[in-house]
Amino acid sequence: MASDLAALAAVAALLLLVALLPPDTSLSEVRKKGAIKACVPTSYAPLVTGDPAAPGIDIELLQAITERIGVALALNENPVMGRDFNPRNWGLNRATCELVAGGVVDTDLTRSFLETSPPYATTGWASLSPEPLDGLSGRKVGVLTIISGLDRIGLSSYLRINGISVRIFPRAEALVDAIQAGEVEAGITEALLAASLSRPRGWTVTQLPPELTRYHLVFGLWKGDLTLKRAIDKAFADLVADGEVDAILTKYLGVRRF
Repeated sequence: MASDLAALAAVAALLLLVALLPPDTSLSEVRKKGAIKACVPTSYAPLVTGDPAAPGIDIELLQAITERIGVALALNENPVMGRDFNPRNWGLNRATCELVAGGVVDTDLTRSFLETSPPYATTGWASLSPEPLDGLSGRKVGVLTIISGLDRIGLSSYLRINGISVRIFPRAEALVDAIQAGEVEAGITEALLAASLSRPRGWTVTQLPPELTRYHLVFGLWKGDLTLKRAIDKAFADLVADGEVDAILTKYLGVRRF
């Protein structure tokens, strides 16, 4: 009996604490300011390009979302963000932005300190080559591994097991040049980047085997900003239903879903 009373008291205390929490004003605050600030990398094609005529998947999605909510979009460019897919390395805070975009991967680590939007695409490792290849085993391949949030250990194991000769490249341009010059037979990099590099050249993109982990791409919001998250989730659902998400993905990737 005493234990039951103690349990009831604990529940009552928890409910009281919840009732005393300040109300979430995240949505009303952005509406009061008339804009949502989004932190994005300076450039990470095809998510963020820096080209006003075709600013990138994430920028066009953010423009459509903020329009649905009825506020403007204010971009805060952060060059550190383009170096990897790990938000803990980006030095962001509530003062700099309400939204984080341009390469947020939905992982346990991300969700430990950020709320996440619905996913709009998936990513992982993919190969790109001028012509379709019958596998990569025994071939000489260029690898661009600037994305630290992806499974590098799994990729390294895959390359070793398949006897793939590897040449590491620091930049996308250098990888493309090596493929065009025939120095390597194919390239391996993050899937959306592979699609972005391949599409204007008419190259082939191939997803690497399913045992290599794939991840959802999302937008990040700060923990506790539930009213803003609900508004973004609603806007996102409307964009999906209207076909706008698929149209934006097709514009940059040539496919509706990746």
